[in-house]
Amino acid sequence: MAVAISSSSLISSAWQATLQHYNNPRDYPLIPPCHSNPISNSFNFKRQQRPSSSKFNDHVLSSSSSKLSPIPTLFSFSGCGCSWIQDNSMVHDYATSYGGDSNKCYSLPTTKTVDVSSVSDLFEFICSGPLVDKIGITPERVGLSIDKWLLYGSQLCRLFQLNELKLTIPQKARLYHYYIPVFMWCEDQIALHNSKSHDGDDVPPLVIGFSAPQGCGKTTLVFALDYLFKTTKRKSATVSIDDFYLTAQGQTELRENNPGNALLEYRGNSGSHDLQLSVETLEALTKLTKEGMKMKVPRYDKSAYSGRGDRADSSTWPEVEGPLTVILFEGWMLGFKPLPADVVKAVDPQLEIVNKNLEAYYDVWDKYIDAWVVIKIQDPSYVYRWRLQAEIAMRQAGKAGMSDEEVNDFVSRYLPAYKAYLPTLYAEGPSGSDPDRVLAIDIDEERNPILAN
Repeated sequence: MAVAISSSSLISSAWQATLQHYNNPRDYPLIPPCHSNPISNSFNFKRQQRPSSSKFNDHVLSSSSSKLSPIPTLFSFSGCGCSWIQDNSMVHDYATSYGGDSNKCYSLPTTKTVDVSSVSDLFEFICSGPLVDKIGITPERVGLSIDKWLLYGSQLCRLFQLNELKLTIPQKARLYHYYIPVFMWCEDQIALHNSKSHDGDDVPPLVIGFSAPQGCGKTTLVFALDYLFKTTKRKSATVSIDDFYLTAQGQTELRENNPGNALLEYRGNSGSHDLQLSVETLEALTKLTKEGMKMKVPRYDKSAYSGRGDRADSSTWPEVEGPLTVILFEGWMLGFKPLPADVVKAVDPQLEIVNKNLEAYYDVWDKYIDAWVVIKIQDPSYVYRWRLQAEIAMRQAGKAGMSDEEVNDFVSRYLPAYKAYLPTLYAEGPSGSDPDRVLAIDIDEERNPILAN
C-alpha cells in the first residue's frame, strides 16, 4: 500500500541525526575555517519567495555592460566570468558591511536556534528543481541527506564568496538546482565505478566527460565540482581540451598548411590540438592510483598574443597527486562524431577537412571517458553572447582579451561545427558512450537547467 509522506516528516526522520552531526566537531571536519558556527551558517536560511516558474532569470548583461562579477581570490580560470552572480549587490553588501574587504574572512552571527521552517522551504526548493527526477533524487533521498545539501551549499557559498543567508533566487537555483545535484550524480557514478573493482586492486580514477558549448558555464560547473570533491576528501583533477591546443607556433603551421580555411586559421576545431600530448596526459592521470604519485597537468593561456592564445609555461602548470578518485575532463567538442562528407559539406565546405581530422579524436579523448555530462543548448547562437561575456571578464581582470569584433569573428569559426555535430550528439549521445551513464542537461540562454521538451 502506498503511503503519502509529507516534506516535514521526511526531514524530521533525519533531523536529530543531522543536528547531532553538526554539533559534534569531530563529525564535521570539512567546514571552512571562517565559518565558526556551522549551525548558524548552514541552517538559518531566510525565507525566499519562490518563483512561479522553474525558469530563472539571471539578468545576464548585454555586451555593453561592464558589471560582470568574477571571483578574484578563489576563481582562477582565466577568462571565465560568473554570470550567475551578476546581480552582485549581495556580495557588495556583505563586503562593505565588514569594512569593505571582500577578501577578509569573517564569522557570521551566531545563534543556537535552528529555523526548521526555513530548512523545510529549502527542502521544497530542492525537490522543485528540473534535474531531480533525471538523476533519481527523490524527496525521500533529499530528506535523508538534507545535511549534505546544507553542507555543500555552505561550501559553495564559501567558494564563490556568497552570503548564504542572503542568496538571491538565481544564486540559490544555481547551487541547489544545478551544481549540487550534478555533484551527487557524480558521486553515484564514482560508487558504481568503484563497485566493479575487487578488494586490493588499484582502482583507476573515474573519468567524467563534460561536453558543452563554449561559454555555457561548464568550466564554472567543473570548478565547483572539483572544489566539492576536495572538501569531501576526494582527490580530483581537472583538465580541458583547451589545455591540449597547439602552441602558438603550431597554430601558425596549421594555418599555413590550410590556406584559406577560416575554420583552421585559429585554435578551436579538430586539427588544432596536440593529440600526442592528450594521450600522454590522460594515460598518466589514469595511472595516479597510489600515494605519492605526482604529475603536472598542462594548461593553456588564452590571453596570450592578444587573445590568440599559447600553451602556458610548464612552470605554471598545476601539480596533482594520487591516488586520484575522479578526473573531470571538459570540452566544447567532446563526444562529437565524424559525419558523412556530404553532410558536413552542406553545412560549410571548409568543414570537410575538420571532419576528417575528427576521426582520430575518439582514440585520444572519448575512449578514456567512463561517464558523461552533456549540457544541451537550444540555439548555437547563444555561444556568441556567452563568449563576449567571458572576454569582458578577462579584460576586467586585467588580461588581454578580444574586442567585440574579434569575438564575432572567433565564434563564427565554431558555429559550423555546432550546426553539424550537435544534432547527432543530442540524438545519439557522445561517441562510444554508455547511455546509462550519460546525464543530459538542457539549459536556457541564461545558463539555467530547464525541463527538457
